[in-house]
Amino acid sequence: MSTHELRKLRIFIGGIATETNTFAPFPTGMSGFAENGLTRNSSRTGATPLSGPLSVFRNRGEADGHDIVESLFASAQPSGITVRSAYEKLRDTILDDLALADLSEAGRIDVVLLMLHGAMVAQGYDDCEGDIISRVRTIVPNAVIGIELDPHCHLTHTMVAQADLVVIGKEYPHVDFEDRAHELYDLCLRAASGRIQPVAALIDLKVIGFYPTFDPPMSDIVAEMKAAEAAAPVLSVSIAHGFPWADTADVGTRVLVYSDADADRAAAVASRFASRLYDLRETLMPRYPDIATSLDKARSLNGRIVLGDFADNPGGGASGDSTFFLAAMLERGVTDAVIGAFWDPLVAQVCADAGTGAHLQVRLGGKCGPWSGQPVDLAVEVMGVVEDHSQGVFGQRQPMGRSVWLRHNGLDIAVCSVRTQVFEPDAFTGLGIRLDDKRLIVVKSSNHYQAGFRPGADHIWHVRSPGTMGMDFATIPYTKRAPCFFPKVSDPWAESGAPVPVIVPRSSRSIDAIATG
Repeated sequence: MSTHELRKLRIFIGGIATETNTFAPFPTGMSGFAENGLTRNSSRTGATPLSGPLSVFRNRGEADGHDIVESLFASAQPSGITVRSAYEKLRDTILDDLALADLSEAGRIDVVLLMLHGAMVAQGYDDCEGDIISRVRTIVPNAVIGIELDPHCHLTHTMVAQADLVVIGKEYPHVDFEDRAHELYDLCLRAASGRIQPVAALIDLKVIGFYPTFDPPMSDIVAEMKAAEAAAPVLSVSIAHGFPWADTADVGTRVLVYSDADADRAAAVASRFASRLYDLRETLMPRYPDIATSLDKARSLNGRIVLGDFADNPGGGASGDSTFFLAAMLERGVTDAVIGAFWDPLVAQVCADAGTGAHLQVRLGGKCGPWSGQPVDLAVEVMGVVEDHSQGVFGQRQPMGRSVWLRHNGLDIAVCSVRTQVFEPDAFTGLGIRLDDKRLIVVKSSNHYQAGFRPGADHIWHVRSPGTMGMDFATIPYTKRAPCFFPKVSDPWAESGAPVPVIVPRSSRSIDAIATG
C-alpha cells in the first residue's frame, strides 16, 4: 500500500476552551465549566457554543469511514485565572481518555483533533494549550495532531512545535469556526496519508491590537489570506490577533503560515502578512468614542442605533454588571431604548418570584467591584420572565439562565443569571422585548454582536466604556511581556529590528506507520 492510500483511521476529538482575563476580578472555577455542561457527547448534542467544530470532526470522519473516539469538551465563560485543580482535572480527563483509547484493542489513535481556545491561563500554567498539546504528543508520538484556536489566542512556539497543524479562526466576530474545522480536518487527513508535509513559519509582530474583520482593512486582509492559501505550496495562513487583557509573555499579534515541505515559502508569506499588518498598525488601533460622546451622537441621528458596551463584555472576562452606560442613559432620560444583558442573578430571582406585572424596587448591577460602577436603584415593572433563556451564537445556543425583562420609564432592561455577552437579537426578543420600536439598543459586547445586530441597524459602533477591558494597550500593567511593542513603542521594528520568521518543522514521525498501519 502506498503512503498516499489511507486506511481506516481512529480519530480522537475533544477540547477545553476558555479565554482568561488575568485582570478580571474573579477566577474561573469548575462551576464555570459545569455551567455550560461537561459531556463526552458535545459533537452530537451541540452542548456549548464552541462545540460546532467537534460536530464537523465527527460528521466528516464518520462519512469517510473512520472511527471517532470522543472525549470531554469543556468550555467556560471568560473570566479570571483558571483554578489549578479545575484545569488539571479537565486536562487529565482528556489525556486519560486518549491513553486508554490508544491502548485499546481497536488500535492506535492516528489523528487527534482538538478545539481549544489559545488564551487559557491557569494557576501555574501560563500556556495551558501548549501544556495540553505537549502531553498529547507524549501519549501519541506518531499521531497527527491538529488544533483549532480562537483568533484571540496567545500563539506560543510550544503549541506550534508540538502540533502538526494549528488553524485559527479568521473572522471576528467568530462566524467561521466550523469552516476552519473543515479546513483542519482536510489538512490533517492529508498529512496522515503522507500527501503533505506541513512546515510552519511563525512571526511575533511586536504589536498588541484589536482587529474586527467585517470592515476594511481587516476584511481585505482576510480575503488576502484565503487567496494566499489557494496558491500551492501554501497550506494555511492564520493571524493570531492575541488577547490583550492577559499578562503573559506571549500576548500579542502573530502570523502563522504552513507550507508543504517549503520553509522558504512559508517564511516569505508570513513575512508579507506581518509587514502588511505592521504597516497598518496605526490605522488598526481602536479609537472608539466614550459613552457621553456616543449618546450625544445617537441623539442627533435618525434610524435604529446599536452601541456596544465594549469594556463590560463577559466574553472578554468582564463581569457584565457595570452600570456606567445605564447611569448615563438615565441621566439623559433616554427612552425608546433597551440595554442588557445585565448579569445579576439576585435581581433576576427577585423579579421572577414577583412575577410578570409586578412593580417593585430593585438595586441593579454594580456588585462585582470598582469596574462595575455603583448599583442603580430603580422602580421597575416586571414585563417578562423566562426560566431557561438562551440566545443564538455560531449556530449553537448560549444559555442565559433565569432571565427577566424590566421596564423603567420607557427604558427596557434585560437581566440574566448566566453571565454572557449579547450575541444576537433573541437575547432580547426571546424575553418578549420588541426591537422594531427601539431607537437605541445597547449591548454588553465588544464585537460579536455585530454579526446579529448589523443587519437591522442604521448605525452601529463600539463604545469606549469603563471596565475590565480597557483599550489603552500601552498602559496595561504587563509584567511578563517584553516592553518593546506597539503601541507602547511607536515603531518597535526600528528599535529592535524587524522580526525574523521562526521555522517550526513538523515533528519527526513515521508517515508510513499512519498511512499503512
